[in-house]
Amino acid sequence: MLFQVKSYLKFLWQSKNEHAVHSPFVFNLLTKCFYDRKTIPEYEVLKKFRKSLLENKNTIEVTDFGAGSKVFKSNKREISKIATTAGISTKRAELIYRIVNYFQPSSILEIGTSVGLATAALSLGNKKAQITTLEGCKNTLSVAQDHLQKLKCMNIEFLNSEFSHYLKNNDLKSKTFDLIYFDGNHQKQATLDYFEALLPTVTNETVWIFDDIHWSKHMEEAWKIIQKQDKVSVTIDTFQWGFVFFRREQPKEHFIIRV
Repeated sequence: MLFQVKSYLKFLWQSKNEHAVHSPFVFNLLTKCFYDRKTIPEYEVLKKFRKSLLENKNTIEVTDFGAGSKVFKSNKREISKIATTAGISTKRAELIYRIVNYFQPSSILEIGTSVGLATAALSLGNKKAQITTLEGCKNTLSVAQDHLQKLKCMNIEFLNSEFSHYLKNNDLKSKTFDLIYFDGNHQKQATLDYFEALLPTVTNETVWIFDDIHWSKHMEEAWKIIQKQDKVSVTIDTFQWGFVFFRREQPKEHFIIRV
């Protein structure tokens, strides 16, 4: 916790808003997407979806393949508490909705479904997109699938798979993903392994979003390594999320942005 506090204070000191950005691509992204404050009907749908999960007092047995939880001491967890601690906030669900709506990706990969809060935002952001979401825990995935089907999110393929197993056993060179949301394993080596494995799937327009880049010292190290990769052009650090772009026409730049 102390590490995250120090990281956040450093972030606040270094971060800027759109007025300090000279890249037209990033400026438009900030003003037309990140900072868009219009009321959107889908926000109410996302809030109701979140409410349904927060009211679910059923308990499930959770299998955790990642860095583990800093909150839970047991693998038996109440669904409402998983939604509170592991699910994304209302503010971030609305942001990920805007990002998908802004870029209109046709193929999306989510690494780490959890109870489906981010999945719902991805689905509603572009109902024509084909979404593949991976979750290692069968019981957690079942909860997400049940709730998302009630929401009529029909453009989602649910896969119960350990992330490394999926990446090793699929011909990723024949696939492209326009957007990938990484929220499954907050460990340095796993994050870098996912990056390398999925690099063949990128196009010039691909967007990658890494969750919890300041989760730990090791996650910050992974983020810095990713920024230096040759194919990466633009990165945006919003503290909670790290955005990665591969646009060949863009000069290599790193932005630290308050959202």
